[in-house]
Amino acid sequence: MENPRPDMTPIAHFRSAFPTKFGIPRQSGIVGELHGRIVFVPEFRNMDALRGLEGFDYLWIIWQFSANRPREERGAASWQPTVRPPLLGGNTPMGVFATRSPYRPNPIGLSSARIGRIELSATEGPVIHVFGADLMDGTPIYDIKPYVTYADCHPNARSGFVDEHPWQELDVEFPEHLRSRFTTDSLKALIQVLALDPRPQYQDDPGKVYGMPYENYDIHFRVEAGILTVTDVVKL
Repeated sequence: MENPRPDMTPIAHFRSAFPTKFGIPRQSGIVGELHGRIVFVPEFRNMDALRGLEGFDYLWIIWQFSANRPREERGAASWQPTVRPPLLGGNTPMGVFATRSPYRPNPIGLSSARIGRIELSATEGPVIHVFGADLMDGTPIYDIKPYVTYADCHPNARSGFVDEHPWQELDVEFPEHLRSRFTTDSLKALIQVLALDPRPQYQDDPGKVYGMPYENYDIHFRVEAGILTVTDVVKL
């Protein structure tokens, strides 16, 4: 007889500058300065569980798309065989298993992040500080695994339709008097996020002002002719 399938339970939650999905980089690693923290739930706050991790530069994070609306609310079937990737303008259907869409049969995400440091003495500790992750604040994490170069790195691998549609970054105009509200590292990450164009791909109204929550602020911006202009930074 097979062993019963164990229930999955979060081992940690992610803490980041993004309280909502809007603006989060669409892939891990593309905003290398974006800081986040892996904070373990009390049951797994055990330093022994991280023994040896300090010798690795990167790790894999296995997590849940917890902000997805339930299928019944979206009027969706139990699962959809095709999705419309933003990289293709949101107009071309591709197989769900050929994409990284958050809407999957099981809402599981996989991200690689750079380990900044492991804070053993934190009151919530141990806490893993990472850079480049694409997770929303509060995201449940089910597991972490070390990134191993000889097995995980495939520099000459093909990337399907992604190879044929390189992402076009925007130029960012950010007034100096608004920049001063952020630390140097936080501002650098924010500009990189904005350059990736946080807007939904089906929206292209140069007169529309968008709002993107980041840290304790709402970043107001508009986009026209390939230039993103920050118009205001409002305290939340």
